Amino acid sequence: MTLSPSGSSVDEARAFLDAHPEIEAVDIVLTDANGIGRGKIIRRHELIGFYENGRHLPISILGLDICGEDVHETGLIWDKGDGDLRAWPIPGTLAPIPGTSPARGEVLMSLYHLDGSPMLSDPRHALAAQVAAMQAEGLHPAGAFELEFFLLDPVFDAEGYPRPAAAVLDGRRSNMTEVYSVDHLHGMEPLFSRIYAAAKAAGIRAETVISEFAPGQYELTLDYRTNVIQAADDLIRLKRIVRLAARSFGVTACFMAKPVERHAGSGMHFHVSLCDDAGRNVFAETTEGQWTDTILHALGGLRETMGQSMLVFAPHANSWRRFASQSYAPVSPNWGVNNRSVALRIPAGSVKARRIEHRPSGVDANPYLVAATVLAGLRHGLANRIDPGPETTGNGYEGDSTIAMPGDWREAIRAAQGSDFLKAALGEEMHRTFTAIKAAEYARVARTIADVDYELYLHTV
Repeated sequence: MTLSPSGSSVDEARAFLDAHPEIEAVDIVLTDANGIGRGKIIRRHELIGFYENGRHLPISILGLDICGEDVHETGLIWDKGDGDLRAWPIPGTLAPIPGTSPARGEVLMSLYHLDGSPMLSDPRHALAAQVAAMQAEGLHPAGAFELEFFLLDPVFDAEGYPRPAAAVLDGRRSNMTEVYSVDHLHGMEPLFSRIYAAAKAAGIRAETVISEFAPGQYELTLDYRTNVIQAADDLIRLKRIVRLAARSFGVTACFMAKPVERHAGSGMHFHVSLCDDAGRNVFAETTEGQWTDTILHALGGLRETMGQSMLVFAPHANSWRRFASQSYAPVSPNWGVNNRSVALRIPAGSVKARRIEHRPSGVDANPYLVAATVLAGLRHGLANRIDPGPETTGNGYEGDSTIAMPGDWREAIRAAQGSDFLKAALGEEMHRTFTAIKAAEYARVARTIADVDYELYLHTV
């Protein structure tokens, strides 16, 4: 038996198998740069061996684009001979998957070199490095993500566009923006009950569900975690739970940033706070009505680095369709208090719970990379005592021209490729892998002829 570099213990696997004699197989899942779960389904009798010795996986598994094709520019394919590395289970993520038949479990894993050192193109290791750097500075990040998504009919409408799923309770269909409608939620209650049951089985504290600001759009919130890595794990696992629960009801769970052109897209807001070694929230003001220098400098760092970081927050071609004025998707690097039109929001609430809500990311972004980049931005602001500028008190969509921001996906890729900040935030290897994958995906999209090209130009030019 080899000592696990992830800290996993075979006792966890034995206890799981004893508690769940019905389990016949287990999904072992590694999250790649795009947030896609890649791995294997192993049989019950293989689980102990996985915990004892890890599992060999090819190094190329972290050099794949959105289509699962090799991106040679990552340097992870033939440059390395596509050799095997070893994946190890992440402690605390082994759980049953309710509703599967035959019964299956799931466990997340991270990739390591054969000598036990972290494989640094693994996004989870990028976040772990930023958390470790903060802890060395006497700071401990806590946080939670919000999950926005669409529940869609698997069959598009007569014009070829996605349409909201009919209620699983009684088949009723609504094409209206049922924002905050409780009665509308009742129609999806059986599906959400299954989601909550699966989340509970996985040890994930899923909380409030709301009907969001587009037909067929919903939001689930997650409980705050004192461990930011665990908060990102929660988001990754909850997306898989939602997707599986939706499929079991004949519904498509969609995590595109902008699936419907006429309506708002889906964000992945990240709430983050910092505690010192004594457990005190360093963002919390000590004098009523006066922000601490800590929260202001943190905002300054996030604001100054946002333009260089947008590829992490909006990583796909479709991500950039989400940004539109007055769509609840922030387009300027500004900050404000209790203001949903800004990118960096200080929510209303108790001083004890003071935090920053980071709003630019789409739900299609990788939460490990988002959190790593946000933490690096906080550290940058604190280390350099950056002034965030004046608070935005009105319409944040009116713009902020003092920080250079990329205007589209291509500009974001170029900004990320040349950013020393992002290289430090993700680590050189993760930065190279991520930007190479994005550049390859851009080339794929750029050479694709869209239907609108034929509509506009086929018979006219």
